[in-house]
Amino acid sequence: MRTYKLTAYEKTGKMIADETFTAETDEAAKVKGQTLLEEQNLLDQTHRLASPAGKLLLFHV
Repeated sequence: MRTYKLTAYEKTGKMIADETFTAETDEAAKVKGQTLLEEQNLLDQTHRLASPAGKLLLFHV
């Protein structure tokens, strides 16, 4: 399992979500990250999901 980091911010730069979770693949992490964003109504906020290698899997400004 690999550890992924999901963060979301308000337009002012204030962090409103900071989640760490594990997944077996980058694709599984993308699905899990998307689900977390939907559950917290954060899809329209600036957000990013980074892999352990620093690769951006989800990104929205």
